[in-house]
Amino acid sequence: MKEIITIISLPVFAGLLLFFLPEKFRTFKGILAIMVVAVSGYLTIVIYSSANHFCSLNELSSGQSGLNTGFGLIHDMGRYITFNCDNLSKLIVVSVSIFSFLILLYSLVYSKDGRVRNYYTYFLITLGCSYGAILSDNLLLFITFWGILGITLYKLIQSYDEESSATAKKTLILIGASDSIMIIGIAILWKITGSLSMGGISVHTSNILSVVAFLALLTGSFTKAGAFPMHTWVPDYAQYAPASSTAYLPASLDKLLGIYFLARITTGMFILNEWLTLLLLSLGVISIITAVLMALVQHNYKRLLGFHAVSQVGYMILGFGLGSMIGVAAGLFHMINNALYKSGLFLSAGSVEYRTKKQDIDDLGGLSKVMPLTFLATLIFAMSISGIPPFNGFASKWMIYQGIIDFGKGTMIANKLWVVWLGLAVLGSALTLASFVKLIGGIFLGRQRKEFEGLREVPFLMWLPMILLAACCIFLGVFATDYIVPKLFMPVSGAFQFQGLWNSSFVSLLVLISIILGILLYLAFSLKRFRTEDSFIGGEKIHDQTGYSTTEFYKTLGEFRMFSWFFRKAGEGSFDIYDQTKKYVLRLSHQLSEAHNGVLPAYIIWVFAGLIIMLLIMI
Repeated sequence: MKEIITIISLPVFAGLLLFFLPEKFRTFKGILAIMVVAVSGYLTIVIYSSANHFCSLNELSSGQSGLNTGFGLIHDMGRYITFNCDNLSKLIVVSVSIFSFLILLYSLVYSKDGRVRNYYTYFLITLGCSYGAILSDNLLLFITFWGILGITLYKLIQSYDEESSATAKKTLILIGASDSIMIIGIAILWKITGSLSMGGISVHTSNILSVVAFLALLTGSFTKAGAFPMHTWVPDYAQYAPASSTAYLPASLDKLLGIYFLARITTGMFILNEWLTLLLLSLGVISIITAVLMALVQHNYKRLLGFHAVSQVGYMILGFGLGSMIGVAAGLFHMINNALYKSGLFLSAGSVEYRTKKQDIDDLGGLSKVMPLTFLATLIFAMSISGIPPFNGFASKWMIYQGIIDFGKGTMIANKLWVVWLGLAVLGSALTLASFVKLIGGIFLGRQRKEFEGLREVPFLMWLPMILLAACCIFLGVFATDYIVPKLFMPVSGAFQFQGLWNSSFVSLLVLISIILGILLYLAFSLKRFRTEDSFIGGEKIHDQTGYSTTEFYKTLGEFRMFSWFFRKAGEGSFDIYDQTKKYVLRLSHQLSEAHNGVLPAYIIWVFAGLIIMLLIMI
């Protein structure tokens, strides 16, 4: 219990203390912050090693005299300050610690320019409240920490121009609105069960009230994780926020928190009926396909990564929608994998922006020669997210595919559509690979621009976290079936057997053998001896000036008749729930403003109309 209280309170209080230090001591604040994160990380390992237990604040006041007013107050609060330290919460808090430490290490250099004031303050408060939300068992305590995270998310994006200010406001409104909807869901659960304990609630979705409660809580989970249709803040945040903020929240912590809560409500708090299962699976594949299609046509590489952050959530939703042990394990595994390569991709994007000051793929090219470590890490992340063996993204996606095939043995409508879920999930991976060919080719390959000839690799503290995250992508992929899934995820989901003959270590060995054979063939036949000639166009040597635009090839996608309507409507904001709600609210506001015409009889009529409506309601 003391470790739980410490990992929540230490970062929060440390963050508040850093708030009072001037910004000129920014490096010192960063060093203190990383020490706090390291201590908190050690305590999370202690918690992970301990036995599962349920505890409350009352334990701290046990044995004290009831006449003591202070301890009496603590005892009353203890009814609400309750924590559940089970396999799921322990897995997530350790993951939060790892990502926080690596991203903060990166931020020591990246955030030196002070683009976000009090960056380390909000970083630490986010960390402490994340621990609190994950370990909370009481829904009121949970929503308190959850709500504070919406404020820190808003504060971690700098508002230096109109676009970033609008993005910060949009993020705060969407997160705040979803939190309000969650409170309604919590109130309904209290009405139904008389309990606020997440571990003690199990509701059948057999009536309209329980369904509404589930959908209300699902809205909060989807908004935090960035799933369709509550996803529209993520690409905007990715484009306008600093890369360190994006890697910390939308890419890692928010994903972990959103999917953690999805796991709670789908595997414990609610027992889903067949229609809600169909809804979850449908939203999962819609998130995958629509977001990856939008990523294909992006020119801003940070916005492209933002849409992929949405697309990958769809696979996690598919896993939990299946409801099987392999589906839950696959969803959790993909959650961790996604946080690894997605935060790594945003850190890589930040490194490119740090050196080049550019965000458009068309303005880049040939950076692999001057930034080899960033290129290597980005290539590993790209192959991981695209589901290429032997990387971790392939392992979790393959488990989801296995879960879908096994799900097809059922008799419900959702089960009979298993081919649809499987086909769209595989298509999503193929399109993901296509979009990362664009990103890798446009930024790191091709002809190097003269303005980038003097560039060099980013500092050590920036490339080290990327390399460590890339190494994790390889490790989790190679040892997925033998060690990672049985040791980390089966204790949460329950034990199951892998289907087929697939084994991650054996697949990795085959890949390694093929690479070695390719190198040997290359050396044996002297394939490196080839002739190069300059281009001959009208007698002019323009080889050094010619090049190709990676993005031009993908423009044809938007010209297809079946896609042109979708991309046009997406560009107009027709699928943006925030823009559409804003439009209707402004229209209603305009209509109501017209009623204020300054004529006294009109106001008297409005007053009497209001009184009549109130009387009718009261009757």
